[in-house]
Amino acid sequence: VPVFALCSPLGAARLCQLALGCAVIAMVTHTAGYSGSHGVFCMAAWCFCFAMSVLVFFLDATRLYSYLPVSWDNLTVTCAAFATLMYVTASVVYPLFFVQSECPYAGCDVRNFRIAVTVCSILGTLAYGAEVALCRARPGQIVTGYMATVSGLLKVVQGFVACIIFGALANRSQYSQYAGTIYCVVVYAFCFALTALVIIMTVCKRTKAVCCMPFDRFVVVCTLLEVLLYLSASVVWPVFCFDTKYGSPWRPSSCPQGKCPWDSKVVVAVFSFVNFGLYLADLIYSQRIRFVSSHRPSNSRA
Repeated sequence: VPVFALCSPLGAARLCQLALGCAVIAMVTHTAGYSGSHGVFCMAAWCFCFAMSVLVFFLDATRLYSYLPVSWDNLTVTCAAFATLMYVTASVVYPLFFVQSECPYAGCDVRNFRIAVTVCSILGTLAYGAEVALCRARPGQIVTGYMATVSGLLKVVQGFVACIIFGALANRSQYSQYAGTIYCVVVYAFCFALTALVIIMTVCKRTKAVCCMPFDRFVVVCTLLEVLLYLSASVVWPVFCFDTKYGSPWRPSSCPQGKCPWDSKVVVAVFSFVNFGLYLADLIYSQRIRFVSSHRPSNSRA
């Protein structure tokens, strides 16, 4: 393995990711354990991120990535950003459902291992976040990859939030009751597809002119469209879910915990506003970059 792959700050961050991911998976399978859909999600997130880190580290150490038809800088920062979000979610979900102050029936060793899993998961979040921070484009720097910019990283967060929305929709949200809620689902799916398209095109180095316009202008147009669509969905969804004419503004007392459609509707509403804010911030940042770039000399790069 080349020395630079181990001794550089980026290499050290990736080694920490591998070590912490291996520790988490080993402790969960050995003693800590997991069960139910929440446990399966956490275990799947940790295993996926670990496998992704092994692949990235191997390709980077051997330089085999140069044979792949992808933009390596864009791909690695996208993977690191996505893994950070996955680890953050697992670091919240696992202790929420599996860590208790009292010792479970299996003994205190199980509780202690679960606490250790949570700590390692949090440290893993910091390790992936460190890679994002090391790769992120900074003001005055030549940008080697769009996904390393704030706008590119926001695209990853937007896609992740959309996945949370889809999960809530699939969990007894009863979105098919009204045409308005069906419209919102179409908006979520369309915006997610557009965001995924921009990410895939960037990673695959397909950033030439699109639809007779430069790629950066195409991204801005897509972001503007997504802002308008999410704005409409953020208004329509609460109306058809919480207005007394169509639904209930209060949680029904007879609704079972964890299987209540009202809870899923609240999750969708909250994360609709979150994604609207992310798309709006993305649009503002993209316009700011374009404005600054237009005042720079023609031989400089933004």
